[in-house]
Amino acid sequence: MDLGPRLRQRDGVSCGPAAAVAAGVLLDPPYRRLVGGADDDWIAAEQRRVHARVNRLWPRALGTTPAAMVAAIDAHGGGVRYRWRLFRGLWGGRDSLADVLAAVGAGRPVAMLVGTVVPRHWVLIVAADARLRCYEPSSGRLRDLGPADVRAGRLTGVGYPRPFAFVLPR
Repeated sequence: MDLGPRLRQRDGVSCGPAAAVAAGVLLDPPYRRLVGGADDDWIAAEQRRVHARVNRLWPRALGTTPAAMVAAIDAHGGGVRYRWRLFRGLWGGRDSLADVLAAVGAGRPVAMLVGTVVPRHWVLIVAADARLRCYEPSSGRLRDLGPADVRAGRLTGVGYPRPFAFVLPR
C-alpha cells in the first residue's frame, strides 16, 4: 500500500479531507484508480471538494469534525458504514483499542483525531501488527505507533501526543 507524498494535505486545515481521500483510496478501487492517475492540482481540488461537502455548517477554518469524517469515509466505504467514538482514556480511563485493532486487522482504515489540550489533527491508521501503521497527512508518510503509546497518550511522529477520537466501522 503506497499512499505516497502526493496525498499530502494541501493547507493547514485539510488533514481531515486528506485522510478521507486516503481512506477512499484504500477502500474503493475505482476511486483508487481515479486518484492514482490524478495530478497534484486535482488532488488539492479533491481535498477542497471533500471539505466543502462534509463541512457544510462547521467553519472550514476549524477543520473537520468527527461526524464530518464519518460522512467523508462513508462516501467510499464500500457499503460498510462508519461511526465515531471518543478515546476512552481521555479522563484517566482505559481504552483497550480492541475495536480499532479489529477494524484495521480486517482491512478497514481507522481515522484518529489527535491533539494536545484540544483536538487538532486527523491521521489514518491503515495497518496493524505489533505496531500501528499510521498515515500522517501533513507529511504524506506512514508512521509507526505502538498501541501502548496510543493508550497512554504518548504519540510521536503524528504531530500531537494525545488521541481524542476514532472513526471506525460500525
